[in-house]
Amino acid sequence: MDTNTASNQTIIIKDNTANPAPLGLLGFGMTTILLNIHNAGIFELNSMIMGMGIFMGGIAQIFAGLQEWKKNNTFGATAFVAYGSFWLSLVAIWLIPATSFGAAYKSSEPALGWYLLLWGLFTFFMFIGTLKLSRLLQIVFFTLTVLFILLAVSAFTDNKSLHKFAGYEGIVCGASAFYGCCALIINEVYGKKVLPF
Repeated sequence: MDTNTASNQTIIIKDNTANPAPLGLLGFGMTTILLNIHNAGIFELNSMIMGMGIFMGGIAQIFAGLQEWKKNNTFGATAFVAYGSFWLSLVAIWLIPATSFGAAYKSSEPALGWYLLLWGLFTFFMFIGTLKLSRLLQIVFFTLTVLFILLAVSAFTDNKSLHKFAGYEGIVCGASAFYGCCALIINEVYGKKVLPF
């Protein structure tokens, strides 16, 4: 066999793996809705929210992000791994002070305000990235930016009314991501655009 011919051949590998975005959007959407029902004052922070934060908001989103990375989608990989890590870190912030090794590290509202503000800044830049993507992702990232800013200001000022308002705004944010999951799945199953995305 001619070595020049063999070395000039191109091998194309087709990616037949499933779209990981619905899982990531579901993990984000469900967990965001449940936490913000709490933020709106409807029920107390509890183990259900923490469990969802670890497994759906955290681990499921990270799995989705790693699959987006395999598909060469930098935006999807960064978004899902980052927000999956956000959920794991948020649960850690709630739980670590209750442990024997973390008792000295009590969370304070100003510190939480800075944490939320930095996430809000990151989300704003991700929102700018969505301006080249779908309208639904623009809604998700815009409402998430607003949510982080509202929660940060609420933490800095200890404004309970603003925190409650942020909860209702967060439900809208989570619901938009939840809808996105459903739209992607339904459209793929039917092989056409049934629900706008």
